[in-house]
Amino acid sequence: MAEIRQPTRPPAWQARGVHQVDEQDWAGLAAELDAQGCALTGPLLTAEQCGEVAAFYEQEALFRSTVDMARHNFGSGQYKYFQAPVPEVVARLRAAFYPRLLPIARDWAGRLRKPAPWPDTLAEWLGMCHEAGQVRSTPILLRYRAGDWNALHRDLYGDLVFPLQVVIGLDVPGADYTGGEFLLVEQRPRAQSRGTAVSLPQGHGLIFTTRDRPLRSVRGWSTAPVRHGVSSVRSGLRHTLGLVFHDAS
Repeated sequence: MAEIRQPTRPPAWQARGVHQVDEQDWAGLAAELDAQGCALTGPLLTAEQCGEVAAFYEQEALFRSTVDMARHNFGSGQYKYFQAPVPEVVARLRAAFYPRLLPIARDWAGRLRKPAPWPDTLAEWLGMCHEAGQVRSTPILLRYRAGDWNALHRDLYGDLVFPLQVVIGLDVPGADYTGGEFLLVEQRPRAQSRGTAVSLPQGHGLIFTTRDRPLRSVRGWSTAPVRHGVSSVRSGLRHTLGLVFHDAS
């Protein structure tokens, strides 16, 4: 098996995304998640950092598998799952987001009167996943070319699921590519589904619902199932980094 070489960067490069996660308006993001099921962050990575993360795509030793979406009827395009240990910038971003998303996850579970099994740290939670047989890493790097798209889906890899995840745009919409909007479709109780389309600015993250979320109804709180995807890329090349907070079986 080929040796996995971790990309080396100065500490400031590695830490910047973590600092930027902590500096977000988390009260505002929580309110936006309540209202829309997704929320766009401010900048997390610089353009240079985005380019370096996108360049990971060519380093095959960093990944455990490659998925051809057309082959599996998932859409068109390709994505790769990082192999553990993931590159440090990915690990740091994932660990920084988890404690910020945890209060939202617990609040949502309380409204829906569901269990909230998530411990205080990501390491503990991933340990629980591994004990349950979910041992494969789930952060992903996605690449879309002209004509590619991603069908509506949920990233569920076992019984243990964290209810929020993050995607970070690595290219400039309207310049590096056109089309390719992030799509979110929410099934509303006793009503028509609602769709949301978001253009991801380079270096910004979108927090969104993994499986379902609480929605206020006349009978109190109801569960609104949610799926996500990507619209057709019309031109250019689109890369995104996906941070899922539960591992896969």
